[in-house]
Amino acid sequence: MALFCVSAAVLFGFIYVASVAYMERQTEETITAEITGFVDQYRLRGLGGLRNTIAQRAAARPDRASIYLLVDRSGRIMAGNIDRWPEGQETKEGYVRFMIETGIEGDNSVASHRALARGFLLENNARLLVGRDIESRLSIQATLLNTLMIGGGVMILLGLLGGLVMSRWMLGRLDDVNRATTRIMTGDLTQRFVDKGSGDEFDELARNLNRMLDRIERLLAGMRQVTDNVAHDLRTPLNRLRSRIEVALMGEQSDEARELLEATVRDADSLIHTFNAILSIARAESGEQQAEFEPFSLREMAQDVTELYEPLAEEKSIELRLKAPRDAMVVGNRHLVAQALANVVDNAIKYGVENGHVTVDVRERPTPALIIVDDGPGIPAEMRERALERFVRLDMERSTPGNGLGLSLVAAVARLHEAKLELDDAKPGLKISMTFPPQRRVGRQASGRQEVRSAA
Repeated sequence: MALFCVSAAVLFGFIYVASVAYMERQTEETITAEITGFVDQYRLRGLGGLRNTIAQRAAARPDRASIYLLVDRSGRIMAGNIDRWPEGQETKEGYVRFMIETGIEGDNSVASHRALARGFLLENNARLLVGRDIESRLSIQATLLNTLMIGGGVMILLGLLGGLVMSRWMLGRLDDVNRATTRIMTGDLTQRFVDKGSGDEFDELARNLNRMLDRIERLLAGMRQVTDNVAHDLRTPLNRLRSRIEVALMGEQSDEARELLEATVRDADSLIHTFNAILSIARAESGEQQAEFEPFSLREMAQDVTELYEPLAEEKSIELRLKAPRDAMVVGNRHLVAQALANVVDNAIKYGVENGHVTVDVRERPTPALIIVDDGPGIPAEMRERALERFVRLDMERSTPGNGLGLSLVAAVARLHEAKLELDDAKPGLKISMTFPPQRRVGRQASGRQEVRSAA
């Protein structure tokens, strides 16, 4: 609208300036033409002939629409329709602006108009003045200015109203798209964009996005089916294999055979654990488990996890501490957050130093957060981003058991809960913090999903 208003002002300003310049040029050209005619009369008929011509012209225009005055070298009036040589503001082109009396008003006051004239010096030092009454021209200019200002104001007002209506309509359509995309990002892939049937670009965008979502939903459904089939076809045989090995261990075995069977059980457990971790990450990244979001206490959840890992920490002579002076409530999937915290605590204990410390800190302000600090070897700054990827294990971890999926699950859970995950240097050790969004925001999203499920 600012650009529109400036454009309108420039356009109307150009119209006004061009119109005024045209009318002024017409007046000046008329005066110049009359002066040229009088000069020709003077050259042909002399000063007496010029005086007669001016007297005839003045008698023909008693209204003083045209102004004539001829004076001799001493300033005595020889002919004309004004009684003295005017004194006024002279322009650089030699024109004089002055006031002339045109009669008596109804209240006995003298009526006067504005005039424009130009003087010319004759050969015998006589002076000729030719001018025009420009009062009507100035009135036209004022009327034109008022008309342009009123018209411009009306046009700007209509433009503002039209722009407001159009922007409200466009922003309304954009809000529909934003609301739908927000629900889709929170995991509701059944959400679709509204096609209002107007055939405009927004409807075309809605149709394209809906086709894309249909395709994504079919792909995800197929992937879920494949995942379920893998879970049924691989996890069950692995569990059976493990059970059979345990049964074999109950019988009489040589030391070498028993050692091989126990190693096989450990490998089976590692495969089952890896398989379960991959499924957990896939479910977290798909957003399906947002339907299970509910308010829960971070302090109670952290207390359960630390109590679970206290025996493991004692075996490695590591002190596991919980700092939770105030409770913090969040809305989310309690099981997934607990699993993420367990992975971080497990890594901290696994790679911690003897007689070290692992601290789990629950904070309420400024926003709910889980902070885990250890005094182990830590992770180099250039490796922290890669440490969150799947199956990535640092060189120093190769000698310890694991599959490189622990921090990947933590990152997936953080994304699912819109939490900010940071890995920092604890000097010494590693500091991992998971900062949740404000409870009001998460609460509104969960409430909105609950309303959609209820309506469905």
